[in-house]
Amino acid sequence: MPIITWELWLARDIVADNPLPWQKSIDKLTPGRVAQAMGGIFAAIGTPAHPPKPRGKSSGWKVGKTRQRRISYPIVKKRTPKSRKRTPKSA
Repeated sequence: MPIITWELWLARDIVADNPLPWQKSIDKLTPGRVAQAMGGIFAAIGTPAHPPKPRGKSSGWKVGKTRQRRISYPIVKKRTPKSRKRTPKSA
């Protein structure tokens, strides 16, 4: 939290006051008011993230690519072993 407050305090000089309709315009911006205006700074700086991938229907199989059947594996059935009848030991 202290690092975020320090970052907002340092950005106070670069951001423009953009008050909401019910807020008064002020000279010295508070950390909350600076946080409201940080969107403009982030838009100007840009982002290191990759652009989003397109959505919708996939392109499907490429033309000329041979399709192969899925490999089928034998079914493994796991079950509890049956208990064997024990013969009484004679003493």
